[in-house]
Amino acid sequence: MAAPSPGPHEVLAPSPEAGCKAITSRSGRRGLLWRLRDKQLRLGLFEISPGHELHRLTCMMQAGLWAATQVSMDHPPRGLPTEDDFSEVLTQVHKGFELGTLAGPAFAWLRHSLGLAEEDYQAALGPGGPYLQFLSTSKSNASFFLSHDQRFFLKTQRRREVRALLAHLPRYLQHLQRHPHSLLARLLGVHSLRVARGKKKYFIIMQSVFYPAGRIAERYDIKGCEVSRWVEPAPEGSPLVLVLKDLNFQGKTIDLGPQRSWLLRQMELDTAFLRDLNLLDYSLLMASQHLQEDERGPGSSLVFRTARSVQGVQSLDEPGAQNLRLLPDGPNALHILDGPEQRYFLGLVDLATVYGLRKRLEYLWKALRYPNRAFSTVSPALYARRLCQWVEAHTE
Repeated sequence: MAAPSPGPHEVLAPSPEAGCKAITSRSGRRGLLWRLRDKQLRLGLFEISPGHELHRLTCMMQAGLWAATQVSMDHPPRGLPTEDDFSEVLTQVHKGFELGTLAGPAFAWLRHSLGLAEEDYQAALGPGGPYLQFLSTSKSNASFFLSHDQRFFLKTQRRREVRALLAHLPRYLQHLQRHPHSLLARLLGVHSLRVARGKKKYFIIMQSVFYPAGRIAERYDIKGCEVSRWVEPAPEGSPLVLVLKDLNFQGKTIDLGPQRSWLLRQMELDTAFLRDLNLLDYSLLMASQHLQEDERGPGSSLVFRTARSVQGVQSLDEPGAQNLRLLPDGPNALHILDGPEQRYFLGLVDLATVYGLRKRLEYLWKALRYPNRAFSTVSPALYARRLCQWVEAHTE
């Protein structure tokens, strides 16, 4: 793989100004109707514009990511990632900050394998438009952002979580090669940001599970337990975008029809993989929207694709081919599954919590505090089994 030399090294970053001018020029030609439609699709989200407390941080992220992506455009992947690619750390020095790119060639290879054009990735994450923020129901101290087109999700991470993600990266890529329609979130980049001489902050980039978001009605974060798993819904008519939790889903089901068995099998495969990595506390993100008449069935405006199953590629004519996905003719449609009446957006996220000493002690504490109640901090084997059981119980 042609890329800068492996190991930690620093370079002066290219300026994104030329790219910004090109993006601004394109956006100026989009027209009023496009901008009104774009604003409508952002209802419930907040632009991180000048005056916002995170505006300076996100501007640095945008400039840094523009330059980081330029490196992978100048040195595209030419083969499977090597051991050096997984260990590479590139630090680009900007005015007032430094942005680090960890395992950059490996993630560039993954983006290429997913069919993501680096130019589109750079335009979405660079300075072409403000990042978006939503009201998070997470109990962590992480910050969450969306790219201006809502295709990509950015989240700050602790250093120990980043170490876990990078340690598991080779096996993660192998799993996605083996199961191209895995429910695991597609992790597209890991970066560090240091302002002046301050402490490094880490963040990740992944494809948004909730994309395209225009008609999504409800969003859920499911862990398969009950303690702290209720969110007070937004008032009727409120534009707020809230992600609800397990207890909010009581009395509801996911109607998948003949694709249910595919989902159950893929959940088993993906959670077994996470169990073998000694991970827990991940979530199944889920959202739904009503199918319109012209979206039902193999015809219509959808592209009918076949995912390779665990046995290999199946024929469309084979009975019981449960790995068929109806995907919109657009980018990022990796987590979409159609039932008879609803389109479902599904993905497993937060894949960085290891069941080490810290979590084992937390389990003992919660077992005393919540006797006979289901909480999130349990062994990876129990966590995987319980989440699969939740999906089985709530699908038909």
